[in-house]
Amino acid sequence: MSGVGENQLISIVPDELKFLFELEKQSYCDLKVANKTEDYVAFKVKTTSPKKYFVRPNTGVIQPWDSCIIRVTLQAQREYPPDMQCKDKFLLQSTTVPPHTDVDELPQDTFTKDSSKTLTECKLKVSYIATSTTQRSSESGATSGDGNGSESISVTAIQRLKEERDAAVKQTQQLQHDLEMLKKRRSNSANGLSLKLAAMVGLIGLIIGFILKLTLASPT
Repeated sequence: MSGVGENQLISIVPDELKFLFELEKQSYCDLKVANKTEDYVAFKVKTTSPKKYFVRPNTGVIQPWDSCIIRVTLQAQREYPPDMQCKDKFLLQSTTVPPHTDVDELPQDTFTKDSSKTLTECKLKVSYIATSTTQRSSESGATSGDGNGSESISVTAIQRLKEERDAAVKQTQQLQHDLEMLKKRRSNSANGLSLKLAAMVGLIGLIIGFILKLTLASPT
């Protein structure tokens, strides 16, 4: 096994995964993996916390003297780790493969250790970088203690509930306004229809009366 970030097949920059940590938000770190040989090199990324991170690509083949970018995404977290310390680790395995090998053509035992091939490994540590919001929260918690920390969280929750309530009230008022407008439109439409119907009835009555007069006035 080789040192962190570099071995006889590949080099990795940076040699440590650093993530900007903020609650309920994703963060990512890009790794540049370079092939330092004249051979085709296949790589595979493993982690001690596979559900916590999203790695693309997690397997690939790099051409001689070429490089690729691996993006590692830290999924949104719901709570801060103790003291902002992370014990997660990544392992990047690499081995030579036949020329022009495609990643979809890699055998299942490509990264299995045996005496017939050279399999090198690089271990990468993980660290979290606190944002200004995280730092303020941490300092507030350290100064106030657990009780006040819980109190600040409660205040935040209450503020969110108030905002949601206000939004619901506004939406209700808008719906009531729309309903009143709809009622008025229907009422105006109904009144217009009644007037038209009355006019038609009156016109028909005049026509019938005129016909009757002509009939009675005509000589028998």
